Amino acid sequence: MVNSQVILESDLRRRLQQTIDAAQTNKRILPERDLLRSQVLERLVNEQALLQRAASRGIDVDDATVQRAVDRIAQQNNLSVAALRAELEKDGIPFARFRQDVRDEIVISRLREREVDARLSISESEVDTFLAGQGQSLARVDEWLVSQIFIASPPESSASEKSAARSKADAIFSRARSGESFPNMARKESASADSQQGGSLGWRTSDRLPELFVRAIRGAGPGDIVGPVQSPGGFHILRLDDRRSQTQRPVVDVFRARHILLRVDEKTTEQAVVRRLQDLKGRMTLGESFGSLARSFSQDPGSAALGGELEWAYPGDLVPEFERAALQLGPGQMSDPVRTAFGFHIIEVLERKREPITEDRLRLLARLNLRDRKLAEAVDEWTREVRANTYVDIKPDNP
Repeated sequence: MVNSQVILESDLRRRLQQTIDAAQTNKRILPERDLLRSQVLERLVNEQALLQRAASRGIDVDDATVQRAVDRIAQQNNLSVAALRAELEKDGIPFARFRQDVRDEIVISRLREREVDARLSISESEVDTFLAGQGQSLARVDEWLVSQIFIASPPESSASEKSAARSKADAIFSRARSGESFPNMARKESASADSQQGGSLGWRTSDRLPELFVRAIRGAGPGDIVGPVQSPGGFHILRLDDRRSQTQRPVVDVFRARHILLRVDEKTTEQAVVRRLQDLKGRMTLGESFGSLARSFSQDPGSAALGGELEWAYPGDLVPEFERAALQLGPGQMSDPVRTAFGFHIIEVLERKREPITEDRLRLLARLNLRDRKLAEAVDEWTREVRANTYVDIKPDNP
């Protein structure tokens, strides 16, 4: 039970089977069933705690938003929605349950955007330190290929639980140093989200690794095992798989776009706004002027009078959802309705180019890199905090 909400055994079995099926499809090694069951149950508990918090904050997702997400999933799999439904039901997954899972993912994402993003702050001194570490330039980039095994030991653990976690981490460290397969141990023992990838974090620059990882591996060579490294959430055994240094020109992608913004308010639903924008896009496809329609209908006071046109946009100038959508468009292409914190937009990219980065832009890019590094740590801390403030009662299995 999570507060007043019950997680049914059938929910746990369904999610467990989905995890097993995905692992078999991708030929991944899973831990023993009892441990896997415990890990899956923990994820369900965390998800339910987050969903309840979202409900208490009034965060909801309408059917039209869910349908657009389903449409995207079908498109990414080169299927129609009907074919996606048939595939799911063939695998024993009711389509209504799949839609609910999609809805839950969007709700948790919106809650995370609201609560975690607001916590992130980066001082000018942090930017200075970051740039100094980069030699005042992003032209030369050190990259690290690191794998980890994470043994969880959250702050609320008892002294005996923390001691047991440390002993387990020490034992795994010794096994890794003795030559036992690091990826296999990660799949079986690690509590991190990357466990099923053998613990690999992929190639990362130092600014995309936790600072405590960077300090631990800085003097290591490829193949070295380091740890256990203690973080607020537990213990990490690290393996430096490889390292490289790349020289990159300090240039960035910039674009110039125009848009039509319609806002959602108490009198206008998301569905109505999306339908209105789709109608406007249809009219433009038939030859009506984007600029004329933007001047008539856009609710962005800064750009409507200019026919929706915006200044050249550099990384970080615009909200992430707008920027991501624009970067997927070529000159002359229009987006479908794009949701941001301001409302819904139709976006048309007018020009794109690559341009050398200025000192101001260099600092902005450094700030964005620092934010990316902090975000993962902030999300983990936030999830633990929500869980710690949630009443959880797990009944023992029936004999």
